[in-house]
Amino acid sequence: MQRGAGVWMLQGPGWLLLLYLVIAQGIPAIDYERGVAMGTQESAETITEVGVAFWRGFAVGDLLVYIPLLAAGLIGHWMARSWGRITLAAALGITLYWPVVSLAAVVAARQADGWNLTNESVYWVVLLPIAMWAAWGLWWVAREH
Repeated sequence: MQRGAGVWMLQGPGWLLLLYLVIAQGIPAIDYERGVAMGTQESAETITEVGVAFWRGFAVGDLLVYIPLLAAGLIGHWMARSWGRITLAAALGITLYWPVVSLAAVVAARQADGWNLTNESVYWVVLLPIAMWAAWGLWWVAREH
C-alpha cells in the first residue's frame, strides 16, 4: 500500500504525541507528584490546590480516554480501516480542544491569587503547535477517501 506524505504527517507526530502523553499525562495520572518531579506537571505552590485538581483531572481523563483513543485511531488509520479514521478524528478533536482549554486557563489565571506560573511560554511553545497539527489533521482525515 502506497502511503502519501499526509499519512506520514499524521502518523509520525501522532506517535510522538502519544509517547509524550504517556509520559507527561499518564504517569502523573497515577502519581501526580512524580509528574511534578519530572517537570511535566505544576506544583500546588505554583498553580494552587484547585489548579492541581484540574491538572490531575486532565491527566486522569487523558489516561483513561484520550491515550487509548489516540492509540486506537493511529493503529486503525495506519491499517486503512474506516473505524480507524473515525477514531483518529475523535482523538484529533480532543487534541485540538485540550490545548485551547489549557492555554485559556493559563491566560485567565494570570492574576489569580496563588497562581505563580513564572514562565507560561513553555505552554505556548508546546500546545500551540499541537493544536495547529490537530486542526490540520482533522482537515486531512475529513478529506480522505
